[in-house]
Amino acid sequence: MKVLVTGVAGFIGAALAARLLERGDQVYGIDNMNNYYDVSLKEARLARLQGRSDFAFQKLDIVDRQAVPKLFEQQRFEAVMHLAAQAGVRYSIENPHAYIDANLVGFCNILEGCRHSGVKHLVFASSSSVYGANTRLPFSEHDNVDHPVSLYAASKKANELMAHTYAHLYNLPCTGLRFFTVYGPWGRPDMALFKFTKGILEGQAIPVFNRGQMIRDFTYIDDIVEGVVRVIDKVPVANDNWRNTLSGVHTGSKATNHELPDPATSYAPYRIYNIGNNQPVELMRYIQVLENCLGKKARMELLPLQDGDVPATYADVTALERDVGFRPRTPVETGVAKFVEWYKQYYKIT
Repeated sequence: MKVLVTGVAGFIGAALAARLLERGDQVYGIDNMNNYYDVSLKEARLARLQGRSDFAFQKLDIVDRQAVPKLFEQQRFEAVMHLAAQAGVRYSIENPHAYIDANLVGFCNILEGCRHSGVKHLVFASSSSVYGANTRLPFSEHDNVDHPVSLYAASKKANELMAHTYAHLYNLPCTGLRFFTVYGPWGRPDMALFKFTKGILEGQAIPVFNRGQMIRDFTYIDDIVEGVVRVIDKVPVANDNWRNTLSGVHTGSKATNHELPDPATSYAPYRIYNIGNNQPVELMRYIQVLENCLGKKARMELLPLQDGDVPATYADVTALERDVGFRPRTPVETGVAKFVEWYKQYYKIT
């Protein structure tokens, strides 16, 4: 199968491309190689892919309205895994236009490319951030997500809406994946594990937000990749049981959640899945595991909850396991140890 992976020099993109190549797929990767974080890390990830048979790379920005259609017309992909985006919750508060350009304009270009070139399945990265102000745990795809608390989250929710429109209008099969706090070797320097490791090793105080009273569904990169690969192969179809009106028995003036139209499926070929570890971990426990792996205690700067952040994430992965036969299982003790091993090797720390 010929697969386009956008954001191929990114953390998830590079790992996914390697896995697809290993199973015999033809991978065409694009990335704009921007400087949101250390470009040399992106180049190092890309170097591990280049030279492999059945892999091609093009430096391309998905915002480019002329280049993207040309790419789709020339290459004729069977499937697309769209990962290219402006990432980061906190950065969206500082630089909102970057998210409008990459996450909305860029995504529209990808949708149009898929539509006009007959792509059989578009899979795209959403985020656990879309759950925003929701407080019911675990987070379920079947719950409403209309209260984002960051522009990043709003852009990802918008992607889900845009994809549904294309599934409805053009019968383009679309699947959105809500990733939960991905970590592991070759990760992003702007994420907590990377920052914590660097700070502890350098003897610097690490920032611990909400004074450590946070819970995250940390999900190891290999589990994310396995889930993505299985979803790529699972082309969505219409849900014959989906309803667009309230039905059933009402209790007083309220309808139960099951009487509402399901946000995770549709009468169109469209699906949303969570990919999370389904084992939320307290932030202080995560730091303790890291301390054990490094053999060094952390100095912590306890700070209030940041704007745009949420105190807890926890993924319900029932639908993912039911439909593709997989659920993430890597414990943080295993995942953090593998990250530390990679970090020391990559940065030549003895």
